[in-house]
Amino acid sequence: MIPIEVEHRIATYFLHRYLPSEVMIKVEEKLLPTCIRTADEDLDCDELVKWAIEIIDSLLENNKFR
Repeated sequence: MIPIEVEHRIATYFLHRYLPSEVMIKVEEKLLPTCIRTADEDLDCDELVKWAIEIIDSLLENNKFR
């Protein structure tokens, strides 16, 4: 099994390398206000991931990665 830290580093690389900046901006616009006003221990990380995936899926719906 791949260690979770390695998976996180791969995912981070992928997001910053291949995700269009417009998509990343939309994700940040949605997530940052919640992250700023909520203490780290009170953040619902599952909900944040769900929001990000919904945004990414909707904006990349007709695009294919090569």
